[in-house]
Amino acid sequence: MYDRRVVRGNTYARHIIPTRAQSDPAEAARQQAIRKRAIAQKHAREQLRPKTPEAVQGRKHIDVQTDIYLEELSNVIEATDTECQTDALLDRPATPLFIPAKSGKDAETQIEEGELFDFDMEVQPVLEVLVGKTIEQSLLEVMEEEELACLRAQQRAFEELRNNELAEVQRLQEQERRRAEEKERRIAQQKDVLQKEKETVEKIAARAFTQQYLADLLPTVLTSLRSHGYFYDPVEKDIEINFFPWLMDEVHKCMEKRYTARAVLDTIIHEVTQKRLEAFKELESQPDS
Repeated sequence: MYDRRVVRGNTYARHIIPTRAQSDPAEAARQQAIRKRAIAQKHAREQLRPKTPEAVQGRKHIDVQTDIYLEELSNVIEATDTECQTDALLDRPATPLFIPAKSGKDAETQIEEGELFDFDMEVQPVLEVLVGKTIEQSLLEVMEEEELACLRAQQRAFEELRNNELAEVQRLQEQERRRAEEKERRIAQQKDVLQKEKETVEKIAARAFTQQYLADLLPTVLTSLRSHGYFYDPVEKDIEINFFPWLMDEVHKCMEKRYTARAVLDTIIHEVTQKRLEAFKELESQPDS
């Protein structure tokens, strides 16, 4: 038997309710609606509950103890003073320097002057190297300065040539731009002239066509208006509008009456015929009996 209130296994694991133990969605929705209604009622009761009015300006509310057993409230903290005296101590002396202990044996020898190093003789190769390196470095620097001067001269000449070429290119570009603008302006002027000529020709053709068309327009318009009924005889119009509809209504009424009379007469004839047929059938059946 399974009871979800009894936890089996590790209590730190998540307790999952089986699918068969879960409630249906309708029940869950109903429980949620009940909880929302209870929360709303609680919130309404809290709003309707009388509250302490706000403090006036210059005052504030404080908490007051209203219990049965009163307790004295005090901000004074009880404290006592205690003193003690320590013995006077001397300053710590300076730490002595560390001197490692001597090890090994001492030995000595005597070297006379000129036995190990002769300055005048040993300094000559060093001086030769220094002087040679100095002269070589000086020559290199002079050659580098001359080469830099040549490069600067070539650069100045190249910059002058480039500036001249740039000026010539700019002049040619400006000349080409002016030519292109002049060409576009001439083309635009020619297009305007052709457009004006075309408009003039169209206006002349339209004027001629209009004059030719308007020559027969007035008779055609009058004929068309007359054919469409804009020009009419009042008597004829009154007959067409008032008399003909009344006449047609009267004819329809007369025809309906005639059709009704014919239908009634056909019904009477049919009934009389049926009765005569039934009477003949009865007469034919009597001699046989």
